Amino acid sequence: MQNAAQAERRQTDVMDPERAQALAVALDRGRAIDVGDPLPPFFHQIYFWEAQPPGLLGRDGHPRVGTGLIPDLGLPRRMWAGGALQFHAPLRAGYMAEKRSWVADVTRKTGRSGPLGFVTLAHEIWQGGQLCVTERQDLVYREEAGPEAGGPTPPTSPMARDDHDSERVMGFSPTLLFRYSALTFNGHRIHYDIDYARTVEGYGGLVVHGPLLAQGLLLMAEEAAPVSGFTFRATAPLMHDELATLCRSGDDMWVRGPDGRQCMVATVEH
Repeated sequence: MQNAAQAERRQTDVMDPERAQALAVALDRGRAIDVGDPLPPFFHQIYFWEAQPPGLLGRDGHPRVGTGLIPDLGLPRRMWAGGALQFHAPLRAGYMAEKRSWVADVTRKTGRSGPLGFVTLAHEIWQGGQLCVTERQDLVYREEAGPEAGGPTPPTSPMARDDHDSERVMGFSPTLLFRYSALTFNGHRIHYDIDYARTVEGYGGLVVHGPLLAQGLLLMAEEAAPVSGFTFRATAPLMHDELATLCRSGDDMWVRGPDGRQCMVATVEH
């Protein structure tokens, strides 16, 4: 549930172990998650849904701006640009948690593709009276898609580094994108409606969720040692039919596309 105040939104949710197990299975890391078990890092993304009726959704499937915390800047198209996470204590499966969210910053700029709005959301997740996760979420808003706005201007992404100590190849099938969208209650059509993604938004295929790429990096980092902090930034979109290589060198992590382009950069803290 959430309160009516727009300065801060509070939501509560039970950390359902079956939902967490469903995400683990979708990521091919299936294991039993029982009540009381610590959730893997970033799995809180599948909780605290922002469910809006159809009349409050934009053409892209996201909740319309101005209907919740996000102010209406006249720029309806949303992209997740990056974020930062601090893990203070593990969230436990099967117990109630509270998420507190507020707008930390709003700025407007003009880029190659036209006017842009940058919104930073701050989140805290509490469980049992303890602060478990703090998160900064960086969002970018653009003009409506259409002939007058044109398709997305591809960013000039640098080539990814090749000095990694370890790597892992990961694929993102339409089935995985659909399941992740369902588990996160993300209605953005670029992740599951290929005709919309191509003809309206101008992408080459279904777009892999930025948080899904970050989740892959986080799980890879967690294999070495428990993660206490993680910062990431998307630099170029990855399509569903492209294999990604998740790379790590010390505390630096990144995602390399099949053509060598850099799709995401990240820093991990243990």
